[in-house]
Amino acid sequence: MVKFNRFTLDNGLRVIVHEDHTTPMAVLNIIYDVGARDENPDQTGFAHLFEHLMFGGSVNIPQYDEPLQRVGGENNAFTSNDITNYYITLPSANIETAFWLESDRMLNLAFSEKSLEVQRNVVIEEFKQRYLNQPYGDVWLRLRPLVYKKHPYQWATIGKEIKHIEDARIADVKAFFKKHYNPQNAVMVIGGNISTEQAKQLAEKWFGPIPAGEKYHRSLPQEPVQKEARRETVTAKVPLNDVYIAFHMPGRLDEGYYEIDLISDILSRGNSSRLHRTLVKDKQLFSEIHAYNMGSFDSGMFVIEGKPLENVSIEAAEAAIWEELELLKKQQIPADELTKVKNKTESTMVFSEMSLLDKAMNLAQFELLGDAGKFNHETERYLAVTAQQIQKQANAIFRKENSSTLIYLAEKILN
Repeated sequence: MVKFNRFTLDNGLRVIVHEDHTTPMAVLNIIYDVGARDENPDQTGFAHLFEHLMFGGSVNIPQYDEPLQRVGGENNAFTSNDITNYYITLPSANIETAFWLESDRMLNLAFSEKSLEVQRNVVIEEFKQRYLNQPYGDVWLRLRPLVYKKHPYQWATIGKEIKHIEDARIADVKAFFKKHYNPQNAVMVIGGNISTEQAKQLAEKWFGPIPAGEKYHRSLPQEPVQKEARRETVTAKVPLNDVYIAFHMPGRLDEGYYEIDLISDILSRGNSSRLHRTLVKDKQLFSEIHAYNMGSFDSGMFVIEGKPLENVSIEAAEAAIWEELELLKKQQIPADELTKVKNKTESTMVFSEMSLLDKAMNLAQFELLGDAGKFNHETERYLAVTAQQIQKQANAIFRKENSSTLIYLAEKILN
């Protein structure tokens, strides 16, 4: 059970405080309610570009990292299709430095042509290195638009194409910042050796004067129900053939989410999971195989990905995967197998309550989803899932007409 207090500043910034006086450390985590799904389809990659720009210095603090390093702090950030998250960990005695740094860049990010140019080049280089010049690197650039035809999940956080980053202008960047990076669009969590009263005083002092900004109301095109199997085959410079099968599934707050999350564990968590045991060990069809769900806020994506052994045809590999899915649909999962998977999930949840930073991130994300308190009931939600519910969800999503298959074929090198 993670205890916390919450309050909201007059400008709309939601603040959560988790007191933990057993540690000399503190963490300040800010989550902004903006991700790649909130971008203009003709200007993608902006949320991720911003994650880089936010470290380029603010009006009063030209070097973001320098003051933080002086007080023994560390920071980082990540962007997803749904959110952007920034965090600082430091000795709690120096927590005010974190308030100063984060408030200054929320209020006054330093937009200069030079800083934009530097970060634009960094992102373009990342696009090339990670997505274009790496085996299987472009998988999300191909799979997302295959699965999503209307919803903005159809592009990866890096963006649709390099040109969108190259063409980013200072006016566009400023407009994006003004729209999304304001107190009303953020949740701040302070955790560690700090009292709620002290957190309140520091929040009022550093964030209170920041103008609220306009509230962003999300109105995204919804993805229509998929009615036919989709398929794409690519021949590429990859070491092994690779099979990706993606299915539409419920979003983070929708009915069925917890059942499907458990299905991914039943299929591929650990060496005793079904796909590993049957397709890697027993039948020796794959060198490796995984199943996972993207954890998306809106209607999500369940992915099965496996590399067949060289002597195994793509047809045989796919047929074997579908055989395992049909088994889940036809037969209820045995009680002992379900219990084992639930126990693993429970231990993961307990583990996520141990680290101060994990707790802060989870509280921020659940508050953004509606209520930080729900984090304390996550384990119960998983433990309450029944074999019947798992079978029902397996039948709902594992249908050919709900599938999008991407095949990578390794280029044959001719001697």
